[in-house]
Amino acid sequence: MSSSGTQQTPKGPLPTVSALVPADTTEDVRARGAGVARQAAVLPVGSLEQHGPYLPLATDTLVACAVAREIAAAYPVHLLPPVTISCSHEHAAWPGTVSISAVTLHAVVRDIAASLRRSGVEALVVVNGHGGNYVLGNVVQESTAEGHRMALFPALEDWDAARERAGVETSLLSDMHAGEIETSILLHCHPELVRAGYESADLLADDRRHLLSLGMSAYTESGVIGRPSMGSAEKGKELLAGLVEAFGAYFCVVTSDRVTSDGVSAGSAGPAGAPGRDSVASS
Repeated sequence: MSSSGTQQTPKGPLPTVSALVPADTTEDVRARGAGVARQAAVLPVGSLEQHGPYLPLATDTLVACAVAREIAAAYPVHLLPPVTISCSHEHAAWPGTVSISAVTLHAVVRDIAASLRRSGVEALVVVNGHGGNYVLGNVVQESTAEGHRMALFPALEDWDAARERAGVETSLLSDMHAGEIETSILLHCHPELVRAGYESADLLADDRRHLLSLGMSAYTESGVIGRPSMGSAEKGKELLAGLVEAFGAYFCVVTSDRVTSDGVSAGSAGPAGAPGRDSVASS
């Protein structure tokens, strides 16, 4: 352990605790909720699964936490620690991958939301970093049908807008795993964790219709599907900025009483310390 509290490894330092676990006190949470009509929390959900030979097993968790941290810096939300193990069954052929069942993940997120409501935080936005967590959509559907405020972020449309802003060249279909997007975000947020080799690891497999039945190993030997060689720290920075901008509509959906389908709040003022919905929409 170094004097700064960062654990050292042969490949460099691991992320500090503050990169994954918020350091808020109960008074911080109380103060942050004072300026909004309905307080919201943000829950990063990642995974522990292979990301090729150059990105860490915790890549999805690191990406989800990076997105959630940027959101918390721009909006008055309660930032939660991440769920670090989820539904990675398609990666089971690779060492280091760990999964829980969809039933367990469903229960964990619902329990967290219920606990938050008991302490006065009425709304929850789940920031998902792993594409295989299909069950999170069901959690949100069921919760909203029961009258609770919940959203799942980012949607494919949000990623597309962020890709365009950042100049990402690979499509979402092709950039499936450990590709241009994930490599770029880690090059920006945690460059010390990106190992050599991503520059020559590109592999495309756009037809993956049997992925659920056969798993990732049917389509890639390395575990990579995408073009990591196109990644850059600048693209990672702009990807995060684009997602933060897109979050404005979600904030309004879960915190306002009257919203339209595009997230515009009718007659609602912007949150304290964050841009109003009108300014987000026009920026």
